[in-house]
Amino acid sequence: MTDGKKQELIANRSWRIARTLSAISHTSYALFFGRAKNDASRFTLLPLHASRDTLHAFCRRFTFHVSRTQGRSTAAWAVVGLVWLLGLCTLRVSESAAMDIAILQSSDIAAYREAIAGLKATGPIGAIYTEYDVQGDLELGKKLARKLRASNASLVVAVGLKAALAAKVEIVDVPIVYMMILDPLKHQLTAANMTGTLLEVPVDRQLKIMRTFLPTLHRLGTLYDPAKTSSRVKEAVRQATISDFQLKGLPVESEKDVPQQLRTLLSDVEALWLIPDSTVLTNESIRFILESALAHQIPVIGFSPEFTRLGALLSVSVNYGEVGRETGLLVKRILDGERLLPLNPVPIERLKITVNLKTARFLGITFPKELTSLIDETY
Repeated sequence: MTDGKKQELIANRSWRIARTLSAISHTSYALFFGRAKNDASRFTLLPLHASRDTLHAFCRRFTFHVSRTQGRSTAAWAVVGLVWLLGLCTLRVSESAAMDIAILQSSDIAAYREAIAGLKATGPIGAIYTEYDVQGDLELGKKLARKLRASNASLVVAVGLKAALAAKVEIVDVPIVYMMILDPLKHQLTAANMTGTLLEVPVDRQLKIMRTFLPTLHRLGTLYDPAKTSSRVKEAVRQATISDFQLKGLPVESEKDVPQQLRTLLSDVEALWLIPDSTVLTNESIRFILESALAHQIPVIGFSPEFTRLGALLSVSVNYGEVGRETGLLVKRILDGERLLPLNPVPIERLKITVNLKTARFLGITFPKELTSLIDETY
């Protein structure tokens, strides 16, 4: 039989296999394997509904080095088609593969870039990402959001607070997923088409880690601005009581109140717990707080590796790349057809624990060897 006749027979049989697979499955594509003439092995993605002409072209491009007998040649192609059926060489193409995803970021900073890289790593395969920079300008953000509303974007990822606020105001009929925002519910980032991921570590998980590393710790203290973090501290006090801690919070209404309130607090607690509060924690106050605590032999527990680097005993935080990866999984769920968006932001499963070993030695604190596997970074 001539090569042309063999290719004709192969194409017809392959076409029938493709039709059969399409009829009995919900999958639109299968991965076929072939060897090109004078070339290495190749893979190609073919629609199961491909026409005879498409499969003919495929056969001309990918030929097998098989014996001249019709039986072996036909059997080789039958195996190629049935490999999909056996699940050994199948590629299920998600409906989201061709989706356009718009990324609206509040500004172009390293933390956001790290999160976006994580997002793309776990987001829908084959999705097309287009990035827009708000440049810290809410009005520009609204203008860009209106542009996205009129585009073909299937979903908008808002990175940072200003991007999320702009998207919420201007976009109502496309899913919005936010990330890299502290306390999103405080900023009323709730809507029928809106959900996202948490940037901070849930209080109960922080307390559990404190108990693991400091099992005898009981009395905790924190400073906070009632106008900014009162609700956060109330929840922390409630969770601390459940976890057999006693949490004492002293209010700070301005940065100048920090020294006096800190002195009062350090005389009555066993550890100082830092929470995100821009009144308490400024470029000028952070070092003062850390140095004062160490002078009183009081360990400090922070929420960023930077605090650990500067002298805090340990910090519990989320990795920005991990925030992006968790957000990518959420995006994939939505574009794969999940209808009910999570009402509350999704917490990040994998946390980052950093420890300052110099501070630990200074305070006379030693950690059991079995805790080593829990520590991501030391200073």
